[in-house]
Amino acid sequence: MDSINIVIENMKSYSEKPALFWNNREYSYNDVFKMMDDWNIELDKFDIKKGSICAVLGEFSPATASLFFALMLKKSIIVPFTYAMESEIVKFKEIAGVQFLFKFNKDDTYEFESYNNIRQNDLVDTFRQGDNPGLIVFSSGSTGVPKGILQDCERVMKKFTVIRKGWRMLLFLMMDHFGGFNTLLSTFAYGGTGVCLSDRSPKSVCDLIEKSKATLLPTTPTFINLLIASGAYKNRDLSSVELITYGTEMMPEPILRKAIEIFPNAQIKQTYGLSELGVLRSKSENDNSVWVKVGGDGFETKVVDDILWIRSEANMIGYLNAPNPFDDEGWMCTGDQVEVNGEYIKFCGRKSEIINVGGQKVFPVEVENVLLEDYNVKEASVFGAAHPLVGQVVQARISLVENEDIDQLSIRLRKACLEKLAKYKVPVKFIITTDEDEQHSKRFKKIRG
Repeated sequence: MDSINIVIENMKSYSEKPALFWNNREYSYNDVFKMMDDWNIELDKFDIKKGSICAVLGEFSPATASLFFALMLKKSIIVPFTYAMESEIVKFKEIAGVQFLFKFNKDDTYEFESYNNIRQNDLVDTFRQGDNPGLIVFSSGSTGVPKGILQDCERVMKKFTVIRKGWRMLLFLMMDHFGGFNTLLSTFAYGGTGVCLSDRSPKSVCDLIEKSKATLLPTTPTFINLLIASGAYKNRDLSSVELITYGTEMMPEPILRKAIEIFPNAQIKQTYGLSELGVLRSKSENDNSVWVKVGGDGFETKVVDDILWIRSEANMIGYLNAPNPFDDEGWMCTGDQVEVNGEYIKFCGRKSEIINVGGQKVFPVEVENVLLEDYNVKEASVFGAAHPLVGQVVQARISLVENEDIDQLSIRLRKACLEKLAKYKVPVKFIITTDEDEQHSKRFKKIRG
């Protein structure tokens, strides 16, 4: 039996267990299968079949979650979109060759569109000649044009065939990104409950945790920092949270320490994955540590010249609009610079984000760690700025807790940095911003530069 059908059979055994929490109501696994049957009728009506490229625009909900599984059973190719990325959808539809679109409203009703004579991508055309459903997601595009990533759903699902603990999981990561889609699959595969949300403000997230009694919060360091700065956790019962997982970017150590204080009952675990490779199993050295062991069944890792390389059984089929990143043996360079200590590694930052000051390397996170220790710094993003003599210099964009004179702030922050960092690592300029959106993307990932 293939991996998808194994997971489906496991899901059937969960029967009356709650599969989703949406709009203050629980939906059982039986409810999900009933909706999948209804979707099967709809898909036949719209002539959506094996190899059809079908986009789904919305948020996690009973309708979208059941549609994803119905499309997999049809062996279609799924292209998830969210309204947060609506300005890019026209471009993404063209790259993916989308033929059908389900556009969901807040009440879980939908509008349907179909497109004729759509130019098809050569890689997708080759893939659809096989017998497996596909998934197309897009990279965040932080270093250029977003890449279309084609995944084989059968490969992706393979890691979920062995039953593990099911969580009452907040579906915080967006469904149009591989990490978000992965959380939905893991929730259903293990008989957990997916807690759906449409508003990712700290207040709304805290409210939903309290209402739903969520036990697992998968998120980003940037969101954890926003949660801390907002104070939204105060006077909320968040004691149900047993596990917080974070990934997608570097975790500043001051933020990790504050998170441990706010969630004393929760284990805090670093995760690691790439849309091209899948999500690796991970084990933090301890809750206070940013050292982590990554790998697990189906994954191999190696470090070459301080850069992490990975080979995965769940390697993507390929990029739709970029060259193949794998070498002849299937290894991919992640671009993440690491330190190694036995079985554990520590992520230092993306190679592309390293600041080169006269030949000396500066990792943004090591400077951010110092700045975030300051009582009045809410968020700090460190980046390199061009300089005619030394190539680059360090600058920092700062969000403050309270307004403060820039000169006094700069003097204090430079002094703190000089006490802990080499002089070339100290920012030469501090830029104060009152717009938090300048500091992070819609996926709650830090923006540098």
